[in-house]
Amino acid sequence: MIRINLLGRARPKAVRQAVPLEATLQVVFLLVVLVFSFGFLTIHYWQMDKEDKQVLAHIQKQRGEKARLEQLKQQVDNFEKQKAVLQQRISVIEELQRNRTGGQQLLDAIANTVGRTDTLWLNSVDRKGDSLSFNGSAGSIDAVANYITQLKRSGYFQQVEIRESHQDPSNKAVQIFVFSITAQFAPPGVTGVSTTTATPNTNNNSNSTTVGAPPAPPKRSTGNL
Repeated sequence: MIRINLLGRARPKAVRQAVPLEATLQVVFLLVVLVFSFGFLTIHYWQMDKEDKQVLAHIQKQRGEKARLEQLKQQVDNFEKQKAVLQQRISVIEELQRNRTGGQQLLDAIANTVGRTDTLWLNSVDRKGDSLSFNGSAGSIDAVANYITQLKRSGYFQQVEIRESHQDPSNKAVQIFVFSITAQFAPPGVTGVSTTTATPNTNNNSNSTTVGAPPAPPKRSTGNL
């Protein structure tokens, strides 16, 4: 289609409005801020996720270590219980072994000390562990004192003490002194003897040794220790 300009003037061209520079800068700045924020948040999220995974892995490791330590503790407790039982058994065996091996030595030592003492005989010897109680009779106080000396010199007895000594009132014809002596049996080479003084034992279940009495001694002067 042909258009004819009847006015004889040139047709004005359409003019575009320019966008303000300030508005452009604001838009660009906003875009930059958004991109930077998105990048920062992405990096922060990645770091937090990585740390979270590390913490979870550490927790799992610690749980495994805790389970291992609890199992080890249970094994140690069982070992301590077994050790206590074994130690108790060993103590019993050692006590039985000591009593068994020292029995013959004790009898020999007692026989030797009595044999070296005149006018003295033993009625019983009570034993509890290494503690001994001698009960006997003698023709004089000097014989009792001599027997105590023989016990100390024998090397088999320690902490020898006399608990009582008095004249037997039931025997009017002959002067007899009844005595009771305590001591600790300590064979040569044996250490760790108890320091507790033994007391006379009247229990019927105690180990008892009786030495035969010699003929009645002649009458001598009276006296008390």
